[in-house]
Amino acid sequence: MNIYGVVLQDKGKMYYFDGQNLKIPNNVTVIVETEKGTQFGKVISKVPHEKVLDFHENLKKIIRISTKKDYDQYLKNLKDAHIALANAKTIAKTLGLEMYFLGADYTFDRKQLLFNFYADERIDFRELAKKLASIYRTRIELRQVGARDKAEQIGGVGPCGRELCCSSFLTRMNSVSMNMAKNQNIALNPSKINGCCGRLLCCLTYEDEEYIKCQKGMPSVGQKVHTKYGEGIVRSIDILQRKYRVLIENEEKEIFLDEENSK
Repeated sequence: MNIYGVVLQDKGKMYYFDGQNLKIPNNVTVIVETEKGTQFGKVISKVPHEKVLDFHENLKKIIRISTKKDYDQYLKNLKDAHIALANAKTIAKTLGLEMYFLGADYTFDRKQLLFNFYADERIDFRELAKKLASIYRTRIELRQVGARDKAEQIGGVGPCGRELCCSSFLTRMNSVSMNMAKNQNIALNPSKINGCCGRLLCCLTYEDEEYIKCQKGMPSVGQKVHTKYGEGIVRSIDILQRKYRVLIENEEKEIFLDEENSK
């Protein structure tokens, strides 16, 4: 069995599919089966044979490598979805719905038309869905997404000066907690720890495990400690370097935790 990683849209999340006996190079487009119907996608990776057994047997299948006809259908779907998006915006405005539409997508077989939108409050879109279904004669799904999803689809530049991680390379949104900022000794200032979406920065998860590892045995600021120089109060800590500064008799001393423990 061959297992391939496939993305269904540019910068989208990668999903694994059973390629059966197909030999498919990277960047080749394929038609796959999903819970929502057939979809057009692109192979971006192949799972090594030694790791194939790590996957369950119920993976959805790659139906075939796409043809020129398939690609033409895919382009038509993109064009029609763009028109449907414009119509949905007009109808929503007529109905007085405060919705910010992010995009629309047809499944490859056109059995479903999905609209993603963002709104500050919960929206009753039943009338909108009914009107869209009467126009496009297919199953309509309207999905309200969160602030992170909005940032992912719109894109932008983060406080680091680089393109947003979620819209450039992240294929999975991990949960981020305030404890991660605390673990990294970052000031809990919203302007410092929140991203463009107004939620905690995704990059807080990248080094959290290493910070937790380096933090073991470290004192906290304000704690009274005994050192080789005498007793004092911890003024500051450097977690990754595993060192801290202690005020002893009106003089600050720099202490390396590992050296202190080995004395």
